[in-house]
Amino acid sequence: MKKMWVLMLVTVLLLSACSSGGGGNTASEGEQASNEITIWAWDPSFNIAALNTAKEAYQKDHPDLKINIVEYAQNDIIQKLNTGLNSGTSNGLPNIVLIEDYRSQSFLNAYPDAFKDLSSNFTASDFADYKLGPTAFDGKQYGVPFDSGVTGLYYRTDLLEQAGYKAEDLQDITWDDYIQIGKDVKAKTGKDLITLDPNDLGLIRMMIQSAGSWYSKEDGKTPDLAGNAALKEAFVTYKAMMDANVVKLNSDWSQFVAAFNNGDVSTIPTGNWITPSVRQEASQSGQWAVAPLPKMAGQANSVHASNLGGSSFYVMNNVPGAEQAADFLGKTFGSDKQLYQDLLNSIGAIGTYKPATEGEAFDKADEFFGGQKVFADFAKWTEEIPSVNYGINTYAIEDILVVEMQNFLNGKAIDDVLADAQKQAEAQLN
Repeated sequence: MKKMWVLMLVTVLLLSACSSGGGGNTASEGEQASNEITIWAWDPSFNIAALNTAKEAYQKDHPDLKINIVEYAQNDIIQKLNTGLNSGTSNGLPNIVLIEDYRSQSFLNAYPDAFKDLSSNFTASDFADYKLGPTAFDGKQYGVPFDSGVTGLYYRTDLLEQAGYKAEDLQDITWDDYIQIGKDVKAKTGKDLITLDPNDLGLIRMMIQSAGSWYSKEDGKTPDLAGNAALKEAFVTYKAMMDANVVKLNSDWSQFVAAFNNGDVSTIPTGNWITPSVRQEASQSGQWAVAPLPKMAGQANSVHASNLGGSSFYVMNNVPGAEQAADFLGKTFGSDKQLYQDLLNSIGAIGTYKPATEGEAFDKADEFFGGQKVFADFAKWTEEIPSVNYGINTYAIEDILVVEMQNFLNGKAIDDVLADAQKQAEAQLN
């Protein structure tokens, strides 16, 4: 009888141990204090550099906290997160992870208990409005917004001047105007207007967000393609650009950058994160400027501001050290104005923390861009970006649209293109 009692007691203790954190996936694990946290991010010259700057600032007052910053490719981070979270264990996962804004809602919807509520660690209203949708779920803020993907129209002043255009001619243009400028520049200089990868619909994203539209309805789940007026106009504009013979095609990032570094194209409508790549061709200093993004002619609510890319920081709820990780984010990217000034000066990273958009770093004239105060302009345009719900299916829908875009360019009617895309999205995603 005594042996049976001992056996029962051991069994109970083992079961208790297994259910109380042996798998590392309970909230109590995250509540455990730790003198060490780990952060995952990608891009050594941008995100990793920004984290190292934040680490240095934080450790001035918190020298005992060890902060490990680990670089992975973005796709590897996504895979590791999905593998870990699907397994039901937080073993091997970091305290903090950087997630692209287009992907964040898919994680928050699929794993709502995996991320820590950071609502009390920073003031959400201090950040650009358009960044708060992707980082929120069920009325709570789970991500600390980081960089702005605010867009602009980078252009070669010397090439446009040869075609008769000056800075003032680019301040309030539509995409139709933009294409006409491209034709004139091509006729005068032989240079293409833009370089595009047929498998990358970044230009479409910029266009539709400028009109407050996206691929899904407001719920972030229901595909909104067939009746989407902004998307239809964006497709038509894209084709008009191709038909105008002003596009230099590329198939990867290196070809994309080479097209403007080599002087093969006269403009780059894209996110501000391209600035370091533009600067790397030092011989072109003083020959570049940045104008507001063109707006959509047929959409009354379209503005000269949009977004492409951008990411935010999240704390894993069930990893020991979650409180320390949340404190780190709150006191650095969540509230440190000087940090954002330093990031702008050191790596050209434009954050979305509104109190930091006034300061010496933003007010500097940039000689590479002909003395233009480009950071001040980008900060202004950031405030004008329409808020949209990227939802949970951005990339899945784009996989469909990439194919349908080629069908459209090859002669398929636009209404049929979007209707078929709608049917495919509904079949695959619902």
